[in-house]
Amino acid sequence: MRFQAQLAPLRACWIAFVLAAAAPVFAQQADPQLSAQKVVPPAPAPAPVADPVDPPPSDDSTESMLPHLKNTRFWLSGQANFIFQTHPDFHAPYSGTHSLSPNYEKATSRVLTLYTGVRLNNSTEVLVDIEEAGGAALSTGFGLAGAPDLDIVRNPQLSKAPYLGRGMIHTVIALSDDKVENDRSFLSLFDELPRRRLELRAGKFSMPDFFDINSVGSDTHLQFENWTVDNNGAYDYAADTRGYTVGLTADYEDRNWGFRFAEALMPKVANGIDLVWKPWQVHAENFEYELRHGVIPQRAGVLRLLAYTNSANMGIYRDQVIEAANAGTTPDITAHPWHITRKFGFGINVEQNLTQYLTAYARFGWDNGKTESFAYTEVDQTFNQGLGVKGAWWHRKQDRAGLAFVSNAVKKDHQNYLAAGGLGFLLGDGHLTYGRENILETYYTAHVWRGIYVAPGFQRIVDPGYNRDRGPVLVPSFRAHVEF
Repeated sequence: MRFQAQLAPLRACWIAFVLAAAAPVFAQQADPQLSAQKVVPPAPAPAPVADPVDPPPSDDSTESMLPHLKNTRFWLSGQANFIFQTHPDFHAPYSGTHSLSPNYEKATSRVLTLYTGVRLNNSTEVLVDIEEAGGAALSTGFGLAGAPDLDIVRNPQLSKAPYLGRGMIHTVIALSDDKVENDRSFLSLFDELPRRRLELRAGKFSMPDFFDINSVGSDTHLQFENWTVDNNGAYDYAADTRGYTVGLTADYEDRNWGFRFAEALMPKVANGIDLVWKPWQVHAENFEYELRHGVIPQRAGVLRLLAYTNSANMGIYRDQVIEAANAGTTPDITAHPWHITRKFGFGINVEQNLTQYLTAYARFGWDNGKTESFAYTEVDQTFNQGLGVKGAWWHRKQDRAGLAFVSNAVKKDHQNYLAAGGLGFLLGDGHLTYGRENILETYYTAHVWRGIYVAPGFQRIVDPGYNRDRGPVLVPSFRAHVEF
């Protein structure tokens, strides 16, 4: 603690300088209605280049409808993602303000993105993405910790106009003379990179662009759709309502390993659209070590170890339950004066090629669970495992399929809060008979023609919102995706 206190002024000055410069560009207008969440569909960065002897597993390149620019100095592309989901009636003896409706529902979400970029020189580039998101979510997104659609927008008060999704400066500092090939994307325009290097980014981005990525379980465009399958549910990463934050990242990459760090802004309230521009008070630190080496001989694999800490205006579940019990009222996690509390957590992310076409992966996540779930979802512990299959196995190179199972949990303080009738920004049945929320998801993505993909999918959710009195819930889905 003494060491952190000594570093705090230096860190604050450094961050404040960069963020102050970026503030006019990245600040967003907020709506006073903040009880909502739309989580950005994760667009993982290209996996850092590993030793050619043991490259990390990855999917075949995605085909697009239109050819990309031949001039590698520039980038221009786009995507459109539409997800239709429904669920039939299910058993529920009672419902609360933030419950998933037990009656038949259907909803369709959409996310449209324009990706642009320009390389200023051999080491620096500017990347800007414009996004539009809309449509609807099942029960406005309430009632599930592992919500079935990562693209949903739950706040009808948010503007329907296009907005700045990402806007960042990316600089590469060479630490070796030899080069390795880079898979160009909207997050990195370079066609080759120094084998040993330091990559710096500053601006607006989504934390899963660079942290906790996974080649077969991180992309709602072509892979799974559930929040806690595509991301580590216990990773309460810094984000506003739309899933973006403003900050800095530093990423050191060597032959078969890398280490990255990010400092970012947190929202004013749980899942709010406004960020707090006082990084010396409210801030988030993220750390990840990546080892690109398989555990099976002659088969590629990746191990990622994640840690994070958030400091923000977060309530404490136990305090609110005790205060409400003494007053004879329902606990409210937001009913406290402005104060800074701390949440921290850890994650493990493993993927391993089993064959040329089959990749297995697993995630484990944990956070301390005492403080308010604030930015991503209401999960304090999660275990996720799954398989991704390449369509080249059956001679359809652009197709892919997957099967995953995730089990989510919350700590005792969080359970007591929900059982007493408390509301989180996602959950609140008014009562709780606790059980782990278990989700099984499968999908098949078929390439139809020139960047057009369709994907039927299915999810089965047991004990939705950690409540054994409700469910199970069956959620069939259909996704249409276009790459431009």
